[in-house]
Amino acid sequence: MGPLPTQLQLGPFHFYLYGLGLGIAGMASYFYAKKRFERVAIPTEQFWIFATGIIAFGLVGARLAHLATNWSLYSHRPGQWLAVWNGGLASFGGIALAVPAGVLLQRRIWPHLSLATFLDRLVPALLLGWAIGRALGPQFMYAGGGHPTHQWFGLYYQGQIGKRVPVPLIQALEDVSLWLGAITLERRHPRPGLVSGTVIFLWGLIRSLDEYFLLGQHSHSGSLGVQICGVALSAMGATLVVRSLKN
Repeated sequence: MGPLPTQLQLGPFHFYLYGLGLGIAGMASYFYAKKRFERVAIPTEQFWIFATGIIAFGLVGARLAHLATNWSLYSHRPGQWLAVWNGGLASFGGIALAVPAGVLLQRRIWPHLSLATFLDRLVPALLLGWAIGRALGPQFMYAGGGHPTHQWFGLYYQGQIGKRVPVPLIQALEDVSLWLGAITLERRHPRPGLVSGTVIFLWGLIRSLDEYFLLGQHSHSGSLGVQICGVALSAMGATLVVRSLKN
């Protein structure tokens, strides 16, 4: 089996599967999050404002981080700075801008809610959307695989020689497993901040380990920076868990 396609062509139109996959993931996460809010009677009339805000800031942050960590590839190619359809979105760059934007929007739209309660309703939906996004986005982008491998599970990716560890699919399975665990924890121990803190702690740790073992220092996305950010995110999650258990 050859490299996975990165785009579809219908007449004069080109559809990049990377962007299409992320769009599907975003819509799934949006409607699932809205449903979770409605289940506990949290008003959702302005949820679209919140979602639009964090998506916009997340995309900007993710692209800026990718450009910064791969500047040697883009410094003389300004025409590619906005070409996100070719891939190139750094997860932690998106988180770095989306989180403060989300906190500000939450305080403005739902001032009566505590941040812990809000995150508990939102984070599982973001996690499920992330799982869908990994399976349908980076899986079909240019150079989306991990380390070279000769194992049966290896796949070919555009822009990479030989079989590669299918990191996007592995991460999708990790995120689905984490989502199932979060839902179970939510039902058994409904303490404010416990679900979101646990998810943030584990996701940051897993993302850091994935970067180290599956992608490595020679990745084009700031490998060491990703590992450091993952550990920092885990520390934030651990803080939320400790506060939840104390209350």
